[in-house]
Amino acid sequence: MTDLVPVLVGPHFMVERAEETAAYYALRRRVFVDEQGLFDLHDRDGRDDDPRTVVLVARSARGELLGGVRVGPAGDGPDIGWWQGGRLVVDPAARGTLGIGPALVRAACAYAESAGALRFDATVQRRNEPMFRRLGWQPVRHVAVAGRPHTLMRWPIRRLAALAAATKNPLGELLDGLAPGGTGFVGDDGAPVPGSDLIAACDAILPSMVERDPDWAGWCAVLVNVNDLAAMGAAPVGLLNAVGARDAAHAARILGGLRRAADAYGIPILGGHTQLGVPAALSATALGRTDRPVPGGGGRPGQRVRLTADLGGGWRPGYGGRQWDSTSGRTPAELRRMQSFVGRATPAAAKDVSMAGIAGTLGMLAEASGCGALLDVARVPRPAGASAGDWLTCFPGFAMLTTGPLGDGDAGPAVTADCGELVPGDGVRLRWPDGEITGALDASVTGLGRAT
Repeated sequence: MTDLVPVLVGPHFMVERAEETAAYYALRRRVFVDEQGLFDLHDRDGRDDDPRTVVLVARSARGELLGGVRVGPAGDGPDIGWWQGGRLVVDPAARGTLGIGPALVRAACAYAESAGALRFDATVQRRNEPMFRRLGWQPVRHVAVAGRPHTLMRWPIRRLAALAAATKNPLGELLDGLAPGGTGFVGDDGAPVPGSDLIAACDAILPSMVERDPDWAGWCAVLVNVNDLAAMGAAPVGLLNAVGARDAAHAARILGGLRRAADAYGIPILGGHTQLGVPAALSATALGRTDRPVPGGGGRPGQRVRLTADLGGGWRPGYGGRQWDSTSGRTPAELRRMQSFVGRATPAAAKDVSMAGIAGTLGMLAEASGCGALLDVARVPRPAGASAGDWLTCFPGFAMLTTGPLGDGDAGPAVTADCGELVPGDGVRLRWPDGEITGALDASVTGLGRAT
């Protein structure tokens, strides 16, 4: 997190991550023990000894300590995206004029969010509640700390909602009157072709990605389309592509990635269109076959939610926190076993996790099913190299959300975990190990409504 510090917040002081904490602890003792009498001998606790806890301090232009705050994961277990701030302190001689307290609080919020937090709490003295409210914090309930009145406050992290808004929220209005997919399949990853057992899927790759990473773009054009077919239980039949490139060499790199992925997944490239001397562009259409397509809107309140995800691999170079690459290192047999999972398991509903991330995709499944969803954050299978915030918002390579009974649940190298439930209402909420429930998506994701 070194990119966050130091942060210049005014002409008189800077906020930075503390390299040594003795002066911060001494200031805390002077304020919380000697001045306020909150504690008898010291205010140190187990969170100070947690190596994951970070101390941010405000220093004057001369390097003098003016205040500090600590932030870090809550509890002793793994970091599941639940963070806490605390022990906010400002030197009595510097209070009230420079805005040191608010600056430290803002820096703590930024640090927690950059570390992947999806919940950020702080227990503050009641007299400080107005300041936190002005900064955008929300009161949860009154509590007592050291026998004194405090308020549990929560910083509203809108990362999940912002991703849904950027990728999916406009669809309902844009597609009004088109009813893509047809009755029962509106909003699905693919669309049944009327009068046949064919499923059609189509995806475009970001032009910037095609420009700077053409081979990977070609691989992903196959990956995302095959995932869309797999989410409906369809076996791939063939792929068509449209390529735009500045020259033949660039087009060859795009097509090279397409060819490698098509061979790995066992889907023939049937044809397409290639144009040179134009800005980078890539889209692909895949066809698959099933006589029993699994809908994304087949869920019902009371059904459990499962995530089946391949946790192997790591962040794609250049796409840290955004694209998890597990697929390029898998064998064709492993890839095809994962791709056939939904078709063999025949769940009530299934969705491929893609641009909207895990939470946003669950919101789309729930919306199409006419209900809401609860996601148990601690039970979501997640690779060790990804924070909770990144994992719930990234493109995860191969990940499927399913509800209802499963038949054959063998997904090869991918793991499956029960991590939530469909509930009456709408939107997606996050459930935490302490029983707290926080908002993620307040309403529908796409605006396309229920599938039936």
